[in-house]
Amino acid sequence: VQLQASGGGLVQAGGSLRLSCAASGLTFSTYNMGWFRQPPGKEREFVAAIRWTDGHTTYYTDSVKGRFTISRDNPKKTVYLQMNSLKPEDTAVYYCAAKFGLGMVLQTSGEYNYWGQGTLVTVSS
Repeated sequence: VQLQASGGGLVQAGGSLRLSCAASGLTFSTYNMGWFRQPPGKEREFVAAIRWTDGHTTYYTDSVKGRFTISRDNPKKTVYLQMNSLKPEDTAVYYCAAKFGLGMVLQTSGEYNYWGQGTLVTVSS
């Protein structure tokens, strides 16, 4: 299984980026997908998740609600994170993750089976 995250970079505050995570080696349509981030010097934290069961049920951490949007394209085996109105505090390495099954909890990193390598997002003030 491979999860390849891309799309990170340097952006000014208020700008936008779209992260992509391409999956291979798994039946993508049956996996819940999540994005986590690890700010410099801090623990990894939940950002957003999307269920496989309907492809529309989504979850967000409070700090990104209304600014970030997670979506998935099952035929392309790709999950996206559209990030708008970026703030310096969004600076982090962003990781995508895949979780198999019908478990209710998607906000906990320990629930996920597979992880991507991370992509760095830097937001300048």
